[in-house]
Amino acid sequence: MDRKVKRLVLLIVSCSASGVILGGTASWAESKQCLKASQVTTECLTQDPITNTLQGISTGFIAGAGAAFGAAWQLRHED
Repeated sequence: MDRKVKRLVLLIVSCSASGVILGGTASWAESKQCLKASQVTTECLTQDPITNTLQGISTGFIAGAGAAFGAAWQLRHED
């Protein structure tokens, strides 16, 4: 495998992993805060915390991969 391809794959994997961690953690914390609010809404009670966390993870993954592709695209055009 070419060195540039390895670097691109490493960039995508690391950005996606960071996005998964940040997105999942933020969604999980948000669902916990929702339940600890002084007035709990019906939307808060009907949301599944696991589903909410999985949505945050998938959003973080897409955002991280998109950021990596964007950075690689910009670096490619600067050369």
